Amino acid sequence: MKKIYKLGFIAALLLLFVTLFSCEDGFDNTGFETNVPVSVTSFSIAGTEGNINQSTGAISVILPYGSSLTNQTADVGLPSGASINIDFSQPLDFSQPVNFRVVNGNLYKNYKVTVSVASPIISFKINDVAATINNTSRTILLTLPPGTDLTALQPVIELSEGVSISPASGSTIDFTNPVAFTVSTANTSVIYTASVTVPVEGLKVAFLGTAATREAITNMDEKTACDWLFATYPGAQYLSFAQINSGTSLTDIDVIWWHYDSAQNLPSIALNPTVTAALRTYRANGGNLFLTTFATQYVDALGIVPSGKGPNNVFGDFPPNGGIDTANSWGITFAGHESHPIFQNLETYDGNKANLLQNGTFRLNHTAWWFLPEWGGYGDGAGWRSQTGGVNLASEAWDTGLNGRVGIAEWGDTDKNVVIIAFGAYDWYNEADNNGNPSQPNAYINNIKTLTQNSINYLINN
Repeated sequence: MKKIYKLGFIAALLLLFVTLFSCEDGFDNTGFETNVPVSVTSFSIAGTEGNINQSTGAISVILPYGSSLTNQTADVGLPSGASINIDFSQPLDFSQPVNFRVVNGNLYKNYKVTVSVASPIISFKINDVAATINNTSRTILLTLPPGTDLTALQPVIELSEGVSISPASGSTIDFTNPVAFTVSTANTSVIYTASVTVPVEGLKVAFLGTAATREAITNMDEKTACDWLFATYPGAQYLSFAQINSGTSLTDIDVIWWHYDSAQNLPSIALNPTVTAALRTYRANGGNLFLTTFATQYVDALGIVPSGKGPNNVFGDFPPNGGIDTANSWGITFAGHESHPIFQNLETYDGNKANLLQNGTFRLNHTAWWFLPEWGGYGDGAGWRSQTGGVNLASEAWDTGLNGRVGIAEWGDTDKNVVIIAFGAYDWYNEADNNGNPSQPNAYINNIKTLTQNSINYLINN
């Protein structure tokens, strides 16, 4: 009887389960709308259409030069039945990104609008060499090959719509000294200063690396930096650690640049006593060292700082790891050192800040800096200077007192002969993301190039 009772109870439960869940009409789905569109169909400001990335929800609008970013309205195209949480028909301030949400039925989608103003000068070239244009400081910087006659050059200038310039594109101009260009629209007129320089002939800058030859470099960040050096300095040469170890003379090299991106720990060949002794002698005899990213740690092995006083915070990712900061561009502040040659001609903001890595760009964040004040017993920037003998020149953008991080610094007595750049934002090559998608270009790569060229030139001329 017990067995028959148990079987009957189980059968009753199964019948109840089938009754409740097998009938499709048992649920009331009315009013739950999911088959509706929520994507913006168009977005424009003052007649200028924006670029819409439906995958990320990013909308970018570039307004004509002279436009205001404040007090602007927008026209938004929406699918039938959709609504948004911002009234774009009312004037808004677009000097900062504006976020909004599209809602349709029971679905929604978020968007972020970024608005910028077009540069008045799109490009400035002489002999097919493009200049670096800084719209904040209104400067144009161009380096031409050694031997170029600066007295009769003809710049080719491309301008935004509605912009004129004087002297005009194609004019024959003497660039022996900086030249003032008047950039005008119907409502405004500003001055840009163009400076053209020619490298000193015979100048030798060596790119130091662990590879046997330049062609054998496999790390893309190191390769990109090296390629830029050879394109910028006619006297560039490649120098391997193996060559130093075998006794290659360093006496005719003006600056040795080691940009090390391959690993957090320095390679054993760099720590070889024969190598470190040769580089110490090179510096003692007036040679200059430029150390970037993980190579910053070399200041300890070469005795540039007292033993144990090298970077105390070394970190970073390696493929396939890495990431994207979609919210923030990464930059530096050089507060108190605005007139230092290293920071001239950067595209800046707030007077003493400059971005190096654009938000949305894939990065590995290879960092080898000094973390103050919590670590190392330094206390603040003054304590760091006292204990390391260096001069801290720049920190992260938020650290205007230069008491939180040491990311750019220099050493030397009367003549400075060592400069380091330790920021993770000092990123020459932006790898694909973790899904294999190519990274967006870094809009601030010219700041990295300018910072590098300034540092090399400073070491040579100081």
